[in-house]
Amino acid sequence: MIRVNEEFKKLIPPLSIEEYKQLERNIIIEGCRDALVVWDEMILDGHNRYEICTKHNIEYRVHVMEFDTEDEALDWMDKNQLGRRNLTPDQMSMIRGRMYNRMKTKGHGQGSAGNFCPQNTATILAKQHGVSPRTIKSDGAAAELLEKHPEQAASIMRGDVKKSSVIRELKRDEIVANLENISVREVKATQGVYDVIVLDPPWPMEKIERDERPNQSEFEYPTMTESDMADLKIPTASDCHIFVWTTHRFLPMALRLIEAWGFKYVLTMVWHKNGGFQPFGLPQYNCEFVIYTRKGTPKFIDTKAFPVCFNAPRGAHSEKPEEFYEMLRRVTAGRRLDMFNRRDIQGFDKWGLEA
Repeated sequence: MIRVNEEFKKLIPPLSIEEYKQLERNIIIEGCRDALVVWDEMILDGHNRYEICTKHNIEYRVHVMEFDTEDEALDWMDKNQLGRRNLTPDQMSMIRGRMYNRMKTKGHGQGSAGNFCPQNTATILAKQHGVSPRTIKSDGAAAELLEKHPEQAASIMRGDVKKSSVIRELKRDEIVANLENISVREVKATQGVYDVIVLDPPWPMEKIERDERPNQSEFEYPTMTESDMADLKIPTASDCHIFVWTTHRFLPMALRLIEAWGFKYVLTMVWHKNGGFQPFGLPQYNCEFVIYTRKGTPKFIDTKAFPVCFNAPRGAHSEKPEEFYEMLRRVTAGRRLDMFNRRDIQGFDKWGLEA
């Protein structure tokens, strides 16, 4: 008695409609030339041939394989597919990933002390399939993620979607789910910490006195010294995106503050404005900077249309553009805070004297 194990069948890249029709025509004319491969009455190779032969009442041969475990049977299936089929890169990647994960589970690739060594396992498969150990590890991570999403995995094996697109969306959903989890947010709210923080520090600067406005020689809002700002306790979660606004004049100070706060510098973004202040004898200051720094290893949920340079019109004095916040709402998730803000920002908690 031969059985079709649907879980086994899902692991095999399906034929296209034209490939299936061609196989059916060949079997009707020539008979079923290749034997079905079976283990424990379950088909390991020949699902399409079995279906066609059953449909047209055509005789077929059976070759029985002996394996001690289901994993051994699955290993044989994957090796057989990699050796016989014209597979897409995505299909090959998924099969290699499954093999790597099973080898890890069985403890293959042991080190000199007899302990499991992932590097040895990846190296073994890499040599067999002509790729790098890093590729094998990446295959394994993707296969492990897709085990939780069999429908998406099946769509990749059918060639309906690209693996990279599916993995990107699944990782994004996973990050968002973790950050937006109600219980997690409640804990962070109790602790008073945030996943995303924007700082527009009150730099220690004064307005230039002018004859036409002699009574406005100082800013209308309080400022802080560098020492006072360095002593601030920034309420970061263990993994946190931090964006620090600064101008040309205070760029060196901003970098010193980031170091004092214990954050890791990553990059500097540039806001290109429509005009700006022009000091005597110098170019026009028609841009401001946003230093992106981080604590821990936070992840962005989207990096499309996420440039380090962005255009946006100027608003009121010291007001940061809404385009910037729209971008952050799209590429981040979790609890967000805008420190020293001067207006309500959708999706951000407020902190500051003018908030």
